[in-house]
Amino acid sequence: VQLQASGGGLVQPGGSLRLSCALSGFNLDYYAIAWFRQAPGKEREGVSCINRNDGDTAYSDSVKGRFTISRDNVKNTVYLQMNSLKPEDAAVYYCAAPDPMYYCPDSGQFDVADFGSWGQGTLVTVSS
Repeated sequence: VQLQASGGGLVQPGGSLRLSCALSGFNLDYYAIAWFRQAPGKEREGVSCINRNDGDTAYSDSVKGRFTISRDNVKNTVYLQMNSLKPEDAAVYYCAAPDPMYYCPDSGQFDVADFGSWGQGTLVTVSS
């Protein structure tokens, strides 16, 4: 099971980026996928999650309305479209996969401990 995150970079406040998480070794049809982020000196926090069957999504309060998670099961890839970026969004972003039975909580509170497979992270810098 491998996850490969990409798409990070430097963007000005108010700008947009799209992150990609390419999965290999398992079928995206059977897994929810989440995005987390970790800023220097801070704990890793859940950002967004998309379910395996119905494609329902969940977001943390800090990104709701600005970020959109989506999936392409043919390409076995999950995306995170980030709009209206703020300096506080700067972090290393990780995609992660949980057990197959996991269901993204509507609360937007995602526990790192529920996710056993992680990508290597991609750096997002928001600065003028």
